[in-house]
Parts: sequence; C-alpha cells; structure tokens
Amino acid sequence: MFTHLPHLNQVRGFEAAARLGSFKAAGEELNLSPTAISHQIANLEDKLGILLFERRTRSVILTREGSKLAQAAHQALQQLSTALEEISNTKSVLRITTTTSFASMWLVPNLASFQEKYPEIQIEIKTGEDLIDINRDRRIDLAIRYGKYDEKNAHMIKLVTEHFGAYATEDYLNRHKDLKVGTLIETQWKNKNLPSITWRNWLQAFRPDMPIPKISCFDQEHHAIQAALAGQGVVLVSSVLAKMAIQQGWLKPLDGNCSMPGFTYYLLVSPFSGELRKVIAFTEWLVEELSENT
Repeated sequence: MFTHLPHLNQVRGFEAAARLGSFKAAGEELNLSPTAISHQIANLEDKLGILLFERRTRSVILTREGSKLAQAAHQALQQLSTALEEISNTKSVLRITTTTSFASMWLVPNLASFQEKYPEIQIEIKTGEDLIDINRDRRIDLAIRYGKYDEKNAHMIKLVTEHFGAYATEDYLNRHKDLKVGTLIETQWKNKNLPSITWRNWLQAFRPDMPIPKISCFDQEHHAIQAALAGQGVVLVSSVLAKMAIQQGWLKPLDGNCSMPGFTYYLLVSPFSGELRKVIAFTEWLVEELSENT
C-alpha cells in the first residue's frame, strides 16, 4: 500500500530543512552533516521528479510543490511522534528551555515533586539567555520565559508575576543597621529589552533622601543571590527566585513593605509537542506549583 513512499529519513530531512530554512540547521537538529541532508533531499527530488527547493547562494527556498509536501510531512511526522510517545514503554524525555537563574533558583529545587508524581518522564533543562525559536526547533518542548506578559497573546500561558524586594542574611542586617554603610547588590540584565530594576529606583521610591552607597552588580540573578547568601550585602531581587532562601531562613527581608513591581514568568508550548501527555502533565504541574508556592 505504501511501497511508493520515500524512505522515512528522507522525509525527516526534508521536513527539518523546510521548517528551518537551512540544510545546515536541519543537519544540526538530526545530527547529520549538511551534505547528508542535501543528498537526502536530492534523492527525494529524483524519486518525485520535481524540485522541492530553490537553491540560492546562502539560502534555500521551498517551491510551490515543496511547500505542499512540507505541510503534509510535518503533519504526518507529528502524528507519528505522538503515537509513538503514547505507546512506548521507555522513559519519555521532556526538554525545557529557560533562564539560568530560574532553573537554578526555582525549577530544580522544586522538580522533585513532579518527578515523584511522574517517574516515567525524564526532564532535560537547557539554560541560557538566548531565546530559542520553539516554532522551528523540534528539540524543545517547552520554553519558560521572563519579561512582559501580553494577555492578548494566546500562545502565552501566564505562570506568575514577581515583585522585587531587598534581602540579606540576618547577620548582615544586624551588622549594618544603617544602609548607607552597607553594600547593595543588583542584577544588570543581559537582555537589554527589559527595563532595568535597580537600587537607584528603589532608593528613589523608598529612601529618597539617602545618599547612594556602594553598589555591586552581577549579570545573573542567581549570582546576586549567592553573593547575598555569602554575607556580601543586601540584594534587590525577584521574590520568585528568593522564595526558597527566605523559606529556609537563609535570607531576611530588609523591609517587607518596600517592594517594586517586577516582570512575569510565562510558558510557551512547542507546536510540535502541545498534545503530548508529558507536556500537558508538566504544564499543569508548573501552573499549580507556582500558584501555590509564590
């Protein structure tokens, strides 16, 4: 019945190249060389007797026939992937991308409850500040992002909106009753699209007459928190990321009433993974966990 169909590897190579717009990117996703992808697609074109791509100097563009096949190939591979995921007895791998700070200060410390509930799902976390396009990269199932939440964007799932507070160890606060002689710790965003949340903003709002003391800056929030835990100063940081340190009594608030509005953590689901059980389970757990614990 299906003897006329091309080899599955050719279809996978073609679908990846069509989605990513690059033989090189398709090869990286499938762990093949760009030459191997090119050969797969050339063999597929020979079998079909049509051109699927227009080859240009630095890019490839789908032909009309190629666009039609790309849509069908994507749907077929998605259905096959979903079915295999559902019937397989092997551990399912859920791949998540998020910021380094959220992974280290919230996600990893809270992940045990998910793994206890779903031991058959293995979690792989990719961290970094560079945004991965999950609409094109099939290697990622979920992206936990941070920034301004757009309630009109149907693809965003709101998780939690933070506030920024000032925290330090109890010992540091006892030794520095006067904030003017202490050290203030803050984060300077790598993402320049985010408005800065700084000690200068905090002092202007809550201590406008106080001269600005020494300020120590880090480019990662978890580094700033670690500096505060080491007794190096008072950190201005997200309530979400400081939650565990506060619960454990490692950090104390400088003034609980002096907090500033922050940003929102939200979830993006890959269009290739949205119907998978592992994605639905993790999404439900994450939304519930953040609503209860923050």
